[in-house]
Amino acid sequence: MTLQLKLSGLLTCLAMALPIAASANTVLDGYKAQAKQENAAFKDFSAAAGQTLYTTVGPNQLSCSSCHTDSPKNVGKHAKTNKTIDPMAPSANPKRLTDAANVEKWFRRNCNDALGRVCTTQEKGDFVTYLLSVK
Repeated sequence: MTLQLKLSGLLTCLAMALPIAASANTVLDGYKAQAKQENAAFKDFSAAAGQTLYTTVGPNQLSCSSCHTDSPKNVGKHAKTNKTIDPMAPSANPKRLTDAANVEKWFRRNCNDALGRVCTTQEKGDFVTYLLSVK
């Protein structure tokens, strides 16, 4: 294979990956805008706070890690149905965090299931920041 063909293939792969990364950052940017509207003192999200949220056990004795494993890079399994769940981290599953409406739907459902309440914008942003930091 020629160097030109190798470079062409590499550029094609990079071009396909860029919109996915941009979409994940677009979701995060949406939470940043919302956080700024809710709190004028808002500065940024925290990956460490997102990681804490990932392992927080709520009143239903569930956490995100109950189904998604200790690492969001791993394939998980639903605690009740045993259905396989694709990895949460975009580094392991490029389709994650690419649709803001879908991300919001899952936050509504899973925050309630795991924490027994709605997640705040700060928590959502921290969580997405954590998932994006997992390499």
